[in-house]
Amino acid sequence: MTTICADTTRTYGWAASVTMAATVFTVVTAEMLPVGLLTPMSDSLHVTEGAAGLALTATGVTSAVAAPVLPLLLGKVDRRAVLGGLMVLLAASAFAAAVTSAFVVLMVARVVMGVSIGGVWLFTVSLARRVVPEHAAGPATSLIFSGIGVASVLGIPAGAYVGELAGWRWAFAGVGVLALILAVALSIRLPSLPPERAVRLSDVREVIELRQVRVGLVLVALIVTGHFAAYTYVRPLLETHVAPALIGAFLLAYGVAGVLGNFLTGAVRPRRALIVIATGIALTTLAMPTIGSSAAGSLVLLVIWGLAYGGTTVSTQAWAHAAAPSAPESSSAVLVGVYNGSIALGAFTGGQVADHFGTATVTWLPAVLATAALVVLLANRRQRG
Repeated sequence: MTTICADTTRTYGWAASVTMAATVFTVVTAEMLPVGLLTPMSDSLHVTEGAAGLALTATGVTSAVAAPVLPLLLGKVDRRAVLGGLMVLLAASAFAAAVTSAFVVLMVARVVMGVSIGGVWLFTVSLARRVVPEHAAGPATSLIFSGIGVASVLGIPAGAYVGELAGWRWAFAGVGVLALILAVALSIRLPSLPPERAVRLSDVREVIELRQVRVGLVLVALIVTGHFAAYTYVRPLLETHVAPALIGAFLLAYGVAGVLGNFLTGAVRPRRALIVIATGIALTTLAMPTIGSSAAGSLVLLVIWGLAYGGTTVSTQAWAHAAAPSAPESSSAVLVGVYNGSIALGAFTGGQVADHFGTATVTWLPAVLATAALVVLLANRRQRG
């Protein structure tokens, strides 16, 4: 760590990490809210469930574009100020989604939200190693990424519960309030964080030219696209044999498993972790149409699925860092762009399959794509870290 003195690190370090974890929690909750609210959203806006799933696609596409572009546009602007501004933007888009009755306006709000989400993902990932001492960078990174799992544990189920009790719009409004609170918290808890150097387009291009970076991006595309092709429509999948009042509890179980998976994989080499992740996703989603046809079976498979997928972000980020250790912000920009683009592609593809062939068929997509990722991992033996 070169940019923050030891005293500042001791003052800010873990408080900054916790604040960034809360920020990640908020943006992931905002992005994934449609997962737990898909049915009431589609009913309220008079669109199909596949069309409602485009709300997730919109944020994913925008995030994918925003992540690599924002570092180029923002140059040497202090990242603390950037994160605060992005959270204000998130709040504005969440409030707009909460009050609109038009699907088109909702989609515009979700596009704006995608700019914020892409930026927050990128800068929290690349700053994780700058707010704690070097020896604590690994645990701090896992802590920050735990915001993803906690969003599954608390954010998405809470959104589903709020949607059940008060309506889906209140879930979006709650995210807006939380985003404003965190905009203030970031300005207080984070130290000044100027970029180590301005990111240039050539830096991004050089990172993409690295073979192991490209392999990592292929793995992200396969695993994340497959996961969200099915997970976006998990509520309609469960509603065929699970009471609506229990959906939040099932998502809670998935999220708890995801947090555990996040911390377990933090101590495992990325290649080995990703082999376990791809295998777990392939097997559980393949079993979903049979074993998952009952409430008990669905619960067991959701827990295994969450445990497997929970380590994806930590493992892929570790892969990217090992592949391009001298260019953390550039490699993170590319990784976050592909990650969010894969979320969008998965949600869109799953929606098309659900609308044309039935919701029950979407689980075949992660089974096939995770298997393809496993083949890539077994064929690629250079990445030992």
